[in-house]
Amino acid sequence: MRLLLAEDDPKLLKSLKHIFETNKFAVDAVGNGEDAFHYALSGEYDGLVLDVMMPGLDGIEVLKRLRKEKVTTPALFLTARTEVSQRVEGLDAGADDYLPKPFSAAELLARVRAMLRRKDNYIPDILTCHGVILNRSTYELCYQDSVQMLSGKEFQIAEMMMQQPHSILSTEQLITHIWGVGYQYRRQRRMGAYFQSA
Repeated sequence: MRLLLAEDDPKLLKSLKHIFETNKFAVDAVGNGEDAFHYALSGEYDGLVLDVMMPGLDGIEVLKRLRKEKVTTPALFLTARTEVSQRVEGLDAGADDYLPKPFSAAELLARVRAMLRRKDNYIPDILTCHGVILNRSTYELCYQDSVQMLSGKEFQIAEMMMQQPHSILSTEQLITHIWGVGYQYRRQRRMGAYFQSA
């Protein structure tokens, strides 16, 4: 599962990214609302975790703009703002959940898992395709009597292919989903620079 994480505190951003990646999530981490908005427009994310109070474009405005653009990715707000009126504002902007700071890592992970279970296109923990079984909880790929534990990238590729078994996936789709939108942007810039110098 791929998350977009937006938090303007660099230390907290790094810590949260580590927590999610340790728990088998793929994460793109950004430090401001403008980047969060543009990354989320790609539609490559299973969930958004947004800080409310960011300079410039705050989390609530980011989500309002995304909802206007018909981006329905589930979203959870992280914020120090705890007044009822402020929580209502966040939920009315289109958020699925709201977690006040400070919070425990265990609760954050539980809320993100619950948010992802509520997706309209909810995918069960067990995916099957032509006798191949992918367990999304244990990262095990099974076929007949063989079981293979997958690495993070291997799992993401297998999951993507099994979610769309009758589709042809382009190189760009795989790169963006597995390595993130930022990687694709950097790759395109490098390719442009290469052809300019050639």
